[in-house]
Amino acid sequence: MHDFMKYQALGNDYLVVDPLRIDLLGLPSAPTAARLLCDRHRGIGADGVLVGPLGAVRAGEPVVLRTFNPDGSPCGRSANGLRIFALYLSQHRGGGRDVVLRTHAGDTAVRIDDPATGLVRVDMGRPSFEAADVPAPDLPGPVVDRVLEVSGRRLRVTCLNNGNPHTVVPLPEVSAALAQELGPAIAGHPAFPERTNVQFLRVLDRGTVEIEIWERGAGYTLASGAGACAAVSAAHVLGLVDRAVRVRMPGGDVGTTVDPRGAVTLAGVVEQVAAGTLAPMFLDRLGAAA
Repeated sequence: MHDFMKYQALGNDYLVVDPLRIDLLGLPSAPTAARLLCDRHRGIGADGVLVGPLGAVRAGEPVVLRTFNPDGSPCGRSANGLRIFALYLSQHRGGGRDVVLRTHAGDTAVRIDDPATGLVRVDMGRPSFEAADVPAPDLPGPVVDRVLEVSGRRLRVTCLNNGNPHTVVPLPEVSAALAQELGPAIAGHPAFPERTNVQFLRVLDRGTVEIEIWERGAGYTLASGAGACAAVSAAHVLGLVDRAVRVRMPGGDVGTTVDPRGAVTLAGVVEQVAAGTLAPMFLDRLGAAA
């Protein structure tokens, strides 16, 4: 039996930890344990930890999991994480091609379109642009194409919540350097009391966008499924794209569709890259996490 599985989706990597093997949630501090596991120098290294399934896996019932960012903070819903966990269930827990996964953000339907290639589709639903839901209390009403002053610059932003808070910044050009410069300032801006994920968006045409990503709990990230969906939702509500949009990220591309209600579906490939056991001394460190 393995203590963990490691998967990646366009360079966005997650550790899957089965609580039957290691009960992270039962440790003195699950956030500290998650940070240790995600540490790329002193741990295994990852953009997050998926803990589950929590409870029995029964046909027709939602499967419960919890997600942690690499800084130990909880993640309400990760589109890539959910796609990874669905493939894990199918490969290692006898799961089928369709599953409903339950997180703090609610239930999400996931479908494995092609088990051989790891093509997995997730229905992220309809996001909310309301300030109270982001939350962004200083920007009341729908937070669409609003001005945000950041580091001496006046940026036009669109904010939404699709399970996590996101701030999308449309610009003529985007780059990793820009994301690393402005991402932390926007993520920690006083307008966002729970912090925010940030997507810097460049619209290439009505069916293609490019984004650079700064995540509130992970920093600069090669890819983000929820971030891709957020960027497309913002671009769609701003009238910049059509309903089928390919999202280009440093880690690779994903396909998205927006239905007439504004609900977003994302499809892309995920794969398992490793499985392993933790050394006794490292397990002791996890157990002493505080």
